[in-house]
Amino acid sequence: MYFQVSISTVVSRLIIILCLSAVVGYLTGNTFLVVAVSATVLLAWHYHHLLKLAKWLWRSKSLSPPHAEGIWGMIYDGLYRQMKKSRNKQKQLNEKVRRFRDGAEALPDAALVLSEDLMIEWGNKKAQRLLGIRWPGDVGQRIDNLLRFPEFITYLESGVYDTPCIIQSPVNNELMLELRLIPYGTDQVLFLARDISKIHRLEEMRRDFVANVSHELKTPLTVVRGYVEMVQSTEHALDPYWLKVFTTMETQVSRMDRLVEQLLVLSRVEINIDEDEKQVINMPKMIKALVDDSQWLNQEKQHQLTTDIDETLAIEGLDNELKSACSNLISNAIAYTPAEGHIHVSWKKSGNKACFSVKDDGPGIRPEHVNRLTERFFRVDKSRSRDTGGSGLGLAIVKHVLNHHHAELAINSKWGEGSEFIIYFDPKCIKSLN
Repeated sequence: MYFQVSISTVVSRLIIILCLSAVVGYLTGNTFLVVAVSATVLLAWHYHHLLKLAKWLWRSKSLSPPHAEGIWGMIYDGLYRQMKKSRNKQKQLNEKVRRFRDGAEALPDAALVLSEDLMIEWGNKKAQRLLGIRWPGDVGQRIDNLLRFPEFITYLESGVYDTPCIIQSPVNNELMLELRLIPYGTDQVLFLARDISKIHRLEEMRRDFVANVSHELKTPLTVVRGYVEMVQSTEHALDPYWLKVFTTMETQVSRMDRLVEQLLVLSRVEINIDEDEKQVINMPKMIKALVDDSQWLNQEKQHQLTTDIDETLAIEGLDNELKSACSNLISNAIAYTPAEGHIHVSWKKSGNKACFSVKDDGPGIRPEHVNRLTERFFRVDKSRSRDTGGSGLGLAIVKHVLNHHHAELAINSKWGEGSEFIIYFDPKCIKSLN
């Protein structure tokens, strides 16, 4: 039942009581005494119910309120109604929390709820099995106090959680975990740890297989190429037909040899992530050497090669990997730009980043192909790639090299208007040659 109580009702009732007391006192000749006694009784009645209210709120375990008439009955009933609504809301909230926890327990991943300052608030059972973090025993601990891996600490300090962090499980060294931090709500972070041991082992097996097969192919290719060149160098030994056959064989062996070489390079850059081997690289000198070397590839097409190089800008990184990445971009431009086209190579700062770019006026790339260019063996035009000797591995190598150097590749291309491949290096990698 809903009661509406107003100040005018309460005041009018009080005035009626005092007026009746005054009338009775006037008739008995003790007006002040009767009014004082009535006021005292009224005050005592109110204090009596205040004490009952305090006892019910703080001591009683019963949900039902004390019985009373008048304004106090309305107050008790109102409080009882609010308490029932509060309990119903609490039950609904508890049910939602239970469903959330049941859902989190059903996840195949370890899940932790962290505060904004990375304090552990809740975790599922898989968090203990994969990370060794117990709930509620570790509640209030910072996550980086329990997971003391250098790569994870660096990951947290970066504040960029777009890509996952890979670590070994602190509980089992045979397990590899993929860690992700996902901000949600206003001040909480969801921490997920996924077991990727099988995927990691498959990747290792794939890399080992590619590397071993490439090494095994290297020797017979060298032998075949040697015999082909020996036959070709013999004067007057072959008629024109067989000379053409051996020339074709030499071309295909060379193409196969380049493919094997690129597979070996890709295998090396996939596993070479040793930060201690990095050193300051004289990029202007290296780029000029690559451009000079590319002139030999450019003798047939006679491209116009121009450069814009900042002589003071250097990078901290791995020399062989950076040389491979830059060389691949220049070679691609030469291979796919029509004869007498223009290729521009630049090395300079763009904002607070270092920027290496190769721009050409070739046929360009269709928009639907741009996002797939860094996939292994992907080729936009397979027939043309066979003519140019492309394998589809060059940009895959570039992608892995950039992952080691805190860099990213941007591709700007319009179909029929040329392409520009740009490498942006993070400011923390930039050094000066002055």
